[in-house]
Amino acid sequence: MIAQAWLPGTNDPKIMPASRHRAPSRRPLWILAPILLVCMALVALYVHPLRRYSACYVFSSSVCSLKEWLPPVHTRVYNDDELATRVVIRDILLMPAVESKNPKIAFMFLTPGSLPFEKLWEKFFRGHEDKFSIYVHASREKPVHVSSLFVGKEIRSEKVAWGKISMVDAEKRLLANALQDIDNQHFILLSDSCVPLHNFDYVYNYLLGINVSFIDGFKDPGPHGTGRYSEHMLPEIEKEDFRKGAQWFSIKRQHAVLILADSVYYTKFKLYCRPRMEGRNCYADEHYLPTLFHMVDPGGIANWSVTHVDWSEGKWHPKAYRARDVTLDLLKNIISIDESIHVTSDSKKVVQRRPCVWNGMKRPCYLFARKFYPEALDSLMHLLSNLTII
Repeated sequence: MIAQAWLPGTNDPKIMPASRHRAPSRRPLWILAPILLVCMALVALYVHPLRRYSACYVFSSSVCSLKEWLPPVHTRVYNDDELATRVVIRDILLMPAVESKNPKIAFMFLTPGSLPFEKLWEKFFRGHEDKFSIYVHASREKPVHVSSLFVGKEIRSEKVAWGKISMVDAEKRLLANALQDIDNQHFILLSDSCVPLHNFDYVYNYLLGINVSFIDGFKDPGPHGTGRYSEHMLPEIEKEDFRKGAQWFSIKRQHAVLILADSVYYTKFKLYCRPRMEGRNCYADEHYLPTLFHMVDPGGIANWSVTHVDWSEGKWHPKAYRARDVTLDLLKNIISIDESIHVTSDSKKVVQRRPCVWNGMKRPCYLFARKFYPEALDSLMHLLSNLTII
């Protein structure tokens, strides 16, 4: 429709344009979708903040940086002892490594008495006297030595009961003595039934060439894992953090100091992880260190032990090798293993496999092996010599 209007002083109407009506705006609605998703993600992160460092492998580093403004994960108030322990542990982990011009490995033997494989160990150690230290904790009787390398290496020892906190106490006693030597940079816990699988140089380079500790640990939802957990450990230790592993560790100096610095978490295991407690059997030497390091430095441990032991028989104790069992094939098979295997103790019997990765490379897992009867000494001396291991 065209509108007409009269202009003043004229007789002719003028055509005036009709008023325009704008079409409704059609901005693309899809732009709002990603904005809405981002907002929802931020709200979710605010309500449920990331609780584990492993989440940073899923989310980008920019998302992980949100922890700087998100509410703190732990909302409970620490008591004085736990707060002090957490501060000390944090500072130990942040401290630079103590440098040594002559780094050594501390070999710590936990034994009831004499060491039946001293001759084998002497052959392993000879020629490397400036690269190792020896410490012997004999809990029952004074050892009789057949090698001069072990003479005078005993520390003050106390009785050790299998499965009780006294086993952990003996480990800490060995660490305290070994830490007095500033050159000791790595600390290996060995039993009287342990033997080396490689020559000294291989072991030395393997352990000092990587910045992790070899502490065994995995989550076992069965009766021999979290089934041993006691709620008396709360609030310091939650059930989801409870771990299980072999006691035979190999750790760097930083972690050795950390173990001695801890009293809060150690005390929880001393009081509430004991055999025949509340109808369950809990063994502190199998749970304390795996749980502690899962809580305070999960990325600093390998989660496998460099000491091989065979639990395939499913008994309370691992398979023990007599002289007739020790063959070249047995030793070769152990040496060639390159993945750590754990089996849960629940009805599902889930097999957990973990490749043994050393500085980004898949490597054989084991440097030592147990349990060997004393009668196997001659066979081991002969076979390991033929393998050019010692």
